[in-house]
Amino acid sequence: MAPVLFRFCRDLRVEDHAGLARAAALGPIVPVLVLDDALIARLKYSSRRASFFCHAVESLDRALRERGSQLTVRRGPLVATLRALAKGAQAQGVVWSYSYDAQGIRDEAELQSAFEESGLRAIGVHDAPAVPPEETTAAKASPGDGYVALAPYAEVWRAAEMASYEAPLLLRFAQADLTNEPLPSPHEFGCTDTEERASAALASDQLRHFLEYDAPQYTEAVNVPAEDRTSRLSAHLSFGTIAARSIVRETQQRAENGLLLAEERASFRRFLRSLAQRDFFLQLAWYHCADEKRSLQEKMRTFPFAEKHAELESWKEGRTGYPLVDAGIRQLHQTGWMHPRVRSVAASFLCFDLGVDWRVGLQEWDRHLIEDDPALAIGNWQWVAGVGADLAAYPRIYNPIKQARRFDPHGKYVRHWIPELAHRPAVLLRSPEALALELPLYGSAGYPQPVLDHAREARAFLSSYNEFIGQAGVPQSSPR
Repeated sequence: MAPVLFRFCRDLRVEDHAGLARAAALGPIVPVLVLDDALIARLKYSSRRASFFCHAVESLDRALRERGSQLTVRRGPLVATLRALAKGAQAQGVVWSYSYDAQGIRDEAELQSAFEESGLRAIGVHDAPAVPPEETTAAKASPGDGYVALAPYAEVWRAAEMASYEAPLLLRFAQADLTNEPLPSPHEFGCTDTEERASAALASDQLRHFLEYDAPQYTEAVNVPAEDRTSRLSAHLSFGTIAARSIVRETQQRAENGLLLAEERASFRRFLRSLAQRDFFLQLAWYHCADEKRSLQEKMRTFPFAEKHAELESWKEGRTGYPLVDAGIRQLHQTGWMHPRVRSVAASFLCFDLGVDWRVGLQEWDRHLIEDDPALAIGNWQWVAGVGADLAAYPRIYNPIKQARRFDPHGKYVRHWIPELAHRPAVLLRSPEALALELPLYGSAGYPQPVLDHAREARAFLSSYNEFIGQAGVPQSSPR
């Protein structure tokens, strides 16, 4: 039986792998990784991302070698490189895991066309989402592809059966006589090696620890940044060192424990909903890839968000004078990750307090995040900016002062990430105005006063929003 290429990219594992299972059904597998210009550009953008990716690739190669194979690495254009590999291995075709960003979807459409024109198989497989987009769409009552509202999607998603591809004995690898290139290293992308480590084993251990100790309190943890008890699996999911299906199945099993308290069971459900929301954004991108950088809501595509602002650099540097916003930005800079609650607050500040376009924030954070999931990033930024799938009648403007009082009342998170404020009383950290009065008296060590008045800017944005919607002829609603 002729072998088949399997092209790895953001699915760097062998466990519970839908794509590998599909390839194994066709014949012995030749595992390949192609470093093309698009992938290299994504990795060059962030040192931590490049380091994470390289360690994940190294771990994948070890796992393949334990199974009598190895990862064949090539650098060059995707289609031409894979065609050359297919010819060298005398392969019947290529299988890959689908991408969900517009660039990836276009590249894979070109790949499929080129292989099929050559009489070779070209098969894409949904591996990143726990539930494939077509499966949820098939259960959709209204016409059209995909869902644009989360609530009905989540209901269908919860009822879906999670597939499993844990059948390692079915994986057969070909002994192809192909020349190989070195595994990628962070230095290749102009990056220094960081402390980011990645492997399927690490991801699995992290999941088990989370489900055992933190998931029962997830409802609180997802909102309390100081505790840092969320799953922290976003980077692992984005590079596929763990399958979303595996996470869902294990979470569902834990949630069925009859000894759980009611609030613990609710926390497991809340975590599952976050996974459903991840799949929701992936299916949204799958069906609307042409609108990658354009607002999903047609009415908001001409809204006059600004490209620049006098205090944009203050936001980028974590020096807005609003401690919760600044702490989040600094956490991102130092770790490549930001707590989900604080992400919403910091993104809201950019879009509504500064009135700056969400795409500016998308590009800025992309320089620091370890996770590499453009489709999810776009979906989340559009959601916060009120231009995407969130069907709220009014923009969700987060008040950074109230958010700090509610979710970081003792200032633990702020003090950790802003050393200038490490010894300030919690009551001052919850009030930028009071903090601004206190800093000149006792020394600020360089921490700035608020760059703007949140209440005034929020009112100004809502006024502009109402005027815009009124001119567009869209019925207005009152803020919630």
